[in-house]
Amino acid sequence: MPHNALPPDPFAGDPEDPALVLGEAEEETAEPLGEDERADLLADLADLAVYQALLEPRGLRGIVVDCGDCREPHYHDWELLRSSLQQLLDDGRMRPHEPAYDPDPASYVSWEYCRGYADGVTHTEGER
Repeated sequence: MPHNALPPDPFAGDPEDPALVLGEAEEETAEPLGEDERADLLADLADLAVYQALLEPRGLRGIVVDCGDCREPHYHDWELLRSSLQQLLDDGRMRPHEPAYDPDPASYVSWEYCRGYADGVTHTEGER
């Protein structure tokens, strides 16, 4: 989802917005991405496009990531993950987002599964 497609901020322009303090703290601590980090994000975005092209027609909705902080799986639809990675690339940080509502775990696969599937397709295509 593009950044400009999000609903408007109800506190935009409000000097009493309680989130202003949080935004200032994030901006102070956010460090610019290094060249290696930028290259990794660009590679992830390219890989994500391939994975979506291969797996979405098979009914898969996105990628599941095991969160190291809460130890729960996080389900990311293709577009949500793409917009999060793009925002990290553009801004050096990601906005919080709503988790998937009642996701069907069978509709999501790991990044490693995607990589293996893409490698298998590439290998099979090379044999023809």
